[in-house]
Amino acid sequence: MYEGIYDPDSPKADEQGFRQDVIEAVKKLNVPLVRYPGGNFVSGYNWEDGVGPKESRPTRLDLAWRSKETNEFGLHEFVDWAAKANTSVNLAVNLGTRGVDAARNLVEYCNFPKGTYYSDMRRQNGAEAPFNIKTWCLGNEMDGPWQIGAKTAYEYGRLANEAAKVMKWVDPSIELVACGSSSKENPTYGSWEETVLDETYDNIDYLSLHRYYGNQDNDLGNYLAQSLDLDDFIQSVIAICDAVKARKHSKKTINLSMDEWNVWYHSNDQDKQIEPWQSAPPLLEDIYNFEDALLVGELLITLLRHADRVKIACLAQLVNVIAPIMTTKDGVWLQSIFYPFMQVSEYGRGVALNTTVQAPTYTTKSFDEVPYLESIATVDEDSRTITIFAVNRSQDEALDLDVDFDGIALTGKVFATQFAGYDVKATNENGQMKITDNANVTVDNGVSAKLEPLSWNVIRVTY
Repeated sequence: MYEGIYDPDSPKADEQGFRQDVIEAVKKLNVPLVRYPGGNFVSGYNWEDGVGPKESRPTRLDLAWRSKETNEFGLHEFVDWAAKANTSVNLAVNLGTRGVDAARNLVEYCNFPKGTYYSDMRRQNGAEAPFNIKTWCLGNEMDGPWQIGAKTAYEYGRLANEAAKVMKWVDPSIELVACGSSSKENPTYGSWEETVLDETYDNIDYLSLHRYYGNQDNDLGNYLAQSLDLDDFIQSVIAICDAVKARKHSKKTINLSMDEWNVWYHSNDQDKQIEPWQSAPPLLEDIYNFEDALLVGELLITLLRHADRVKIACLAQLVNVIAPIMTTKDGVWLQSIFYPFMQVSEYGRGVALNTTVQAPTYTTKSFDEVPYLESIATVDEDSRTITIFAVNRSQDEALDLDVDFDGIALTGKVFATQFAGYDVKATNENGQMKITDNANVTVDNGVSAKLEPLSWNVIRVTY
């Protein structure tokens, strides 16, 4: 938030202290939903600290990140910022140090029109109309020992269910996300999901998944295969959800919220050197390279492939902290991962198609068969366009792509682009990275294209 989204001392700030250049960059990403206020931070957060006059807000110790939180930026500021950035708020409640009472009061504060204690407090604090926040997270990573107020699966499930129940009593229109495992490497992964769902099934709408990837071993072939791990992770959690559904004889299907995912490993060592108890220290500032962008593209394709069940997927995070957008005193610069996210957000709309991919494979230390091609197609019936997203994982050979649309008559090509030709360790701090045209694409009864080695590709056609 601080010196990223909110920087009142910046000449680029508007009258509320919001960086206007950041807002314009966020708009380019076409982000529909932003999760706030976290993350590990939320498990020690008192939402009341961030409302009312700024001069009256307390400075607290943030135990999650060993820093000071001034609360100069709070709930009203975030809601106002989200409106300016053309996005919606996904609000998390604290189920670490707090519980049912604070959760129901926050829903009343945000969504009840007027005439009650908390709704009138909101109006006194400057927001006459309710915020009408639809999506809410019931805590964060409550299985993790690093979490403030960590709980067993049963403890969390009982608390989350009681909070969910009364939150929906205050506003029946809201949708709720319960915490799944924070990592599939956790010893309780699987049993945690099952127990939490046993307790919360009737009152929640989504189960969360978190997953981060890194190339600590500098093994490019294995690194670019990590989307297979994400695919397996998603399928496993779907299976658990559906097993609980069957056991409960329920007609309700629980969908998934992949509300934290990204590459995260570059900044780990430097973060260990940060002096604790600063205000807004520069933590988790990964500088992404080209190979990271290729993997992020593959992860986006994987998420699209599971769009029937993964209904929310929040890249973690947005500005400066493991983020596609970075700020300096003079402006913003866009990280390599900005470009595939931007294109999928812009063009991956409508319906994700079931695609059958046939491609040569290779073997890595973690995966037996990795296809050189990672791809999916989406169709937008309103504009009668089909978009193909494709990554060529090969480090040294171009890949011939032939797409058969099974009887769909194509009428022309809108555009074909590629993100390619960079050293895998190259970053975009100099601002030189860009999406370029791919001239090696033809459209007839199907699509034929040449995909350069290590390339992210988007092909858009009409039908």
